[in-house]
Amino acid sequence: MRDRDHVKEIDRVLNGEETGRDLLVAESWRRCVESYGMDPTRPDPAYIVSEAQLREHREQSEQLIAIARSGLQGLFRQVAGQNYVLLLADAKGVCVDFFGDPRFEDELRQAGLYLGSDWSEDLAGTCGVGSCLVTGQALTIHQADHFGLAHTPLSCTSAPIYDTSGQLTAVLDISLLRSPSPKSSQNLAMSLVSASARRVEMANLMAVNRRDWVLRFSTSPEFLDVDPEAAVALDGSGRIIGMTKGAEQLAPDRGGALIGRHIEDLLEFSLDDLPDLMRGRPTEDRVLRLKDGRALFGHAIAPQAAPVPSRDRARAELGALAGIAGPDPGMERLAHQASRLARSKVPITILGETGTGKEYLARAIHVSGRAGRWFHMLRCAGLGAETVRALSEAAPGTLYLRGIDDLRPDAQDALLWLLDARDDLRVISSAGPDLDANRGAIRADLLFRLAGARLTLPPLRLRRDFDWVLQRLFRRRAPDESRLSPAARTELAGRAWPGNIRELAHTLDVAVALAEGQVIDLPDLPPPATAPQPATAPDQDLEALLAACRGNMSQVARRLGVNRSTVLRRVRKSGLVPRA
Repeated sequence: MRDRDHVKEIDRVLNGEETGRDLLVAESWRRCVESYGMDPTRPDPAYIVSEAQLREHREQSEQLIAIARSGLQGLFRQVAGQNYVLLLADAKGVCVDFFGDPRFEDELRQAGLYLGSDWSEDLAGTCGVGSCLVTGQALTIHQADHFGLAHTPLSCTSAPIYDTSGQLTAVLDISLLRSPSPKSSQNLAMSLVSASARRVEMANLMAVNRRDWVLRFSTSPEFLDVDPEAAVALDGSGRIIGMTKGAEQLAPDRGGALIGRHIEDLLEFSLDDLPDLMRGRPTEDRVLRLKDGRALFGHAIAPQAAPVPSRDRARAELGALAGIAGPDPGMERLAHQASRLARSKVPITILGETGTGKEYLARAIHVSGRAGRWFHMLRCAGLGAETVRALSEAAPGTLYLRGIDDLRPDAQDALLWLLDARDDLRVISSAGPDLDANRGAIRADLLFRLAGARLTLPPLRLRRDFDWVLQRLFRRRAPDESRLSPAARTELAGRAWPGNIRELAHTLDVAVALAEGQVIDLPDLPPPATAPQPATAPDQDLEALLAACRGNMSQVARRLGVNRSTVLRRVRKSGLVPRA
């Protein structure tokens, strides 16, 4: 477009005449005249800051430049043969990093496509960097879209880069000194620069929040682990403390503020589920449901180190294993043992009653070990030899054998063969608490291969962190405004729970479904699945039960299915002292 025609085009836009001009360009032209007092007839040259000013701008952007540089080098390699120039501008519009062909250095410097050029809209008029900073949107300012006559030969495609708090902090621009006339010729440039800006945001979030949980998202399972679309960083309570711009899609209004919101307000999700979203599970299984019904795929990355003091630091260092234990000394000791074993190749057998969380512990040990390995599970009941042998081609990782006390002889033979053939499968097995009594059902040579270390999960009735377990399970199932009445909590704490955590979870599912109001009370609780049996067996651990109930003999009596006087009599006979 000739200079005179370009000025006439600007006049028509300013007079409100229909020109078919892009709305963002038209609005920018109005700002140039009405807000900045610019004259489109003046061919103002590019504005270049002094060396001292450039040094100051680069120092302020030093971290961003370091994070972005490797990504920009990769992008420049993709476009190097097509005469493109890459610019990284700070939030004030000054170019603080540059990639271009040195053969055209003088021409690029004259056009402002060089280090130190100031592309803020109030100086350069309508341009890629400046208009991107004003609008916060990715855009292409192509040839005659530019307000200033000096820049009309250029084609500039820019994408914003946001910091972890959601503030626009930089602009990535890909420009040409001369380009084909159709604006659509820059569609590929738009895709490349937008994807690169998203990756810079992701790299920045990972660098800034390396000591926090990071939850990354993708609409496609195939790209979840390699090129996610968005991410948030979470503090220890589950509140969002950092984000990439794309994470705004999590909000119901697709643009609401996220910083400070609890992740469970946005997703059908619990913090306890974070370990299940780490590598080791197929990406297509890591599905997240948003509150509005949309589905995404999630990838959780554990903190590299936890910035918390003393005892809390030791607990936080457990990572995924911190989710198995509340304030119970025995369970905390078990979690630390599991954490140390997770970093070894020692085979582990987990013992416990049905429903105590043996599979959950096995998965937590798996994700606390080496990254990038798969989790394979076999249910031993009814397991056939062919199913075992099929694992000869499985990816390296953890082999979890659920219920080894149910293994058939032919499956035991096949399992021994598999363990001899595959030394890259780390074995974790589980069994009931009476494995030693039933050990004759398992070949001795196989048992020796499986039982390198033993971890025993206590039944729920003997855990001192029952309230912690109850609260975590309830929070996963109930709406935010729901709560358990004191009477309901007391009733649940007094049950024997022969089905352990699994039974408690199902009880809460029923109670939440039946409750008509926000308070879940006694009438909403289903009766126990089985009545508690009187504790007459000599091996009943009365002392452990007293500790679990913190000396509350009424609660002990309810769990045992006897009256309080019977408990008191047994306590006196045993010489025990009720303790908290």
